Amino acid sequence: MIWIIGTGTIALEYAKILNQLGHEFIAVGRSGKNADEFIEAGAKEVVSGGLNNYLAASPTTPQKVIVATNVSQLAEITIALLNYGVKDILVEKPGFCQPTELPTVVILTKEKGANVFLAYNRRFYSSVLAAEKIIAEDGGITSFNFEFTEWAHVIEKLDYPREVFENWFFVNSTHVVDLAFFLGGEPKELSCFTFDKLAWHKPAVFTGAGITNTGALFSYQANWNAPGRWGIEILTSQHRLYLRPMEKLQIQNTGSVDISEVEIDDQLDKEFKPGFYLEAKSFIEGNIERLCSIEQQMIHIDKIYDKILDK
Repeated sequence: MIWIIGTGTIALEYAKILNQLGHEFIAVGRSGKNADEFIEAGAKEVVSGGLNNYLAASPTTPQKVIVATNVSQLAEITIALLNYGVKDILVEKPGFCQPTELPTVVILTKEKGANVFLAYNRRFYSSVLAAEKIIAEDGGITSFNFEFTEWAHVIEKLDYPREVFENWFFVNSTHVVDLAFFLGGEPKELSCFTFDKLAWHKPAVFTGAGITNTGALFSYQANWNAPGRWGIEILTSQHRLYLRPMEKLQIQNTGSVDISEVEIDDQLDKEFKPGFYLEAKSFIEGNIERLCSIEQQMIHIDKIYDKILDK
């Protein structure tokens, strides 16, 4: 049995995937929101009243749990599941709302002998898998750059708690940063610079550069007070690869200025939310090589994310 914690749109996406994969599951939420959709998607049961009330009834411990609540609840829910004895948990990224919540989760995960992974679904995009194949054929990445500009004028109008806005880099921008270093290697040296601020986030302008443990040089930039978009550019000895938008892959050959789209098999990314199917399948089947563990996330905060934020 698998539990899905949360009954919103992201949780429903996981329900559809588990049903497609033929796994028995229930959904646990605070209300009966979307109950009919979950039953239609194959849920054995939809439990309302919240996780704590459900645990108080002493249900049989599930084999695996997917946590897809709002970001403010991610760490709290994960802790409750670990204390209940759950051993395998996939949590929506970044696994917390405020980074100060994470050490408790990491310590408890170790104490309980459990595995907790973060759902960075872009690692599983069809475009990324296709890019990796070209990178391998070319002998590896020599350099890369990425941008994580956020549309501040749109974000500030969203209905989120203050702490979500204040930690928007962790909540949203790490999608890009995580993928860039997943492809190019972990930073061995990293120099970071920041400037300016928003009413709800500091800083607002970012740039930096460094070298990874694979020897690839990299740079990044983002300006939340200017136009822009997410993107990653990867350079090999033979090609420049563009993930911009990240669901698509474009390529430029050595000796040419032409940029063309690479034909990829992205049927799963069209049928389900991009990256979700292969991510969920990997977690359920125990193929964890592409998943970001909670311990790795802690290292990333210390070695990468806090530096980018100039903390």
